[in-house]
Amino acid sequence: MLFIAGEFISPGFASGPQIIRLLTIAALLGFVAAGQNLVILGGQEGIDLSVGGMVSMGAVIAGNIMHGNNSMILWAFIGSISFCAAIGFVNGMGILLLRIPPLVMTLGMLGVIQGGLVVVTSGAPSGNAAPMLMSFITKPLLFNLPGVLWIWASLGALMWILLYKTAFGLKVYAIGSNEQATKLTGISVGMTRVILYMSSGAFAGFTGICLIGYTGSSFIGVGEQYMLSSIIAVVIGGTSLAGGIGNYFGTIMGATLLVVLQSILTTLNMEDFGRQIIFGMTLLILMFFYGRGKKLRN
Repeated sequence: MLFIAGEFISPGFASGPQIIRLLTIAALLGFVAAGQNLVILGGQEGIDLSVGGMVSMGAVIAGNIMHGNNSMILWAFIGSISFCAAIGFVNGMGILLLRIPPLVMTLGMLGVIQGGLVVVTSGAPSGNAAPMLMSFITKPLLFNLPGVLWIWASLGALMWILLYKTAFGLKVYAIGSNEQATKLTGISVGMTRVILYMSSGAFAGFTGICLIGYTGSSFIGVGEQYMLSSIIAVVIGGTSLAGGIGNYFGTIMGATLLVVLQSILTTLNMEDFGRQIIFGMTLLILMFFYGRGKKLRN
């Protein structure tokens, strides 16, 4: 329906190349939202507000490792994903050992990351993507689709297997549905939750690499857009903020819907602050319904 509305507003909006471009942008959101999806599914009002900073960090690390050199792509992936997973580990341990609420812990970590990026880059663009990576992200690879869309499709299949066909996935749903009952079965709830935050960091780092492949260069605020949008994509996709209910397929739909909506608003010449207000209000409305649902359950 949104594509039809977009075509009505701006002829050519629903053309093949435009749809592929929007899906490419949605894939980048879908990658970071995969980690956010896992954290939220794990319950305990889990949420990761540091993902935007980690995406920026991943992009800066990858750009400085590659510096336009194809031979350094693998090391860029290893460096970015490992570093951001380590940040996720710190988030998880802070929540587990220090009993810091997830919202506070990850918001504080976001500030630390942003400050670190300013110190490291002096606020200037830093690093460049390798040509091979840029080609993989943006150029047609198979059936006229760019490589990033094939990666997203593969991730969707892997997330389905992880959540529905592995013991770890069943643990995630069990913890999110009833943490106390899950503890009685002997499952290590705390360490499972730490792994979820590590996964969120790893996905954010991976997104940073793909993002620099899309833009060509990195700067300290390149990932800021993903903090709110990753949460909204997950919740619009049907994942409960209380945890234990939802799946990644819904998040894929949510990410696509959000990107198409953003593009329509841009076509209508709405300023960035206007779009942010709409997304913020959307999140507030979703939080309102979550609060009502929580009261009814109690």
